[in-house]
Amino acid sequence: QVQLVESGGGLVQPGGSLRLSCAASGIIFSMYGVNWYRQAPGKARALVGVISTTGDTNYADSVKGRCTISRDNAKNTVYLQMNSLKPEDSAVYLCNVWRSGVSHLWGRGTQVTVSS
Repeated sequence: QVQLVESGGGLVQPGGSLRLSCAASGIIFSMYGVNWYRQAPGKARALVGVISTTGDTNYADSVKGRCTISRDNAKNTVYLQMNSLKPEDSAVYLCNVWRSGVSHLWGRGTQVTVSS
């Protein structure tokens, strides 16, 4: 079975933290970079950040300084640590994998809701 499964979402108060996971199966995970996206109702999908096969990362300006992406190839998992969460961070968070600049596989997403 080839799939990505996101987990770790939930309800958190403003200023709180969450760690999301993106677990892959059926692929040679170490050969793929991973993107994190988010999409809120009525809004366009937005890139949150990326991590390359070598562990290099980059982040959108909207989350830079508050988010950290890491990967554990032995567990076929990429993590998105989010701190100092704001209501505008509320969205469905999705991961996808890419290779040679081409997107290949998407998860179904995990809901993050930031509300007091």
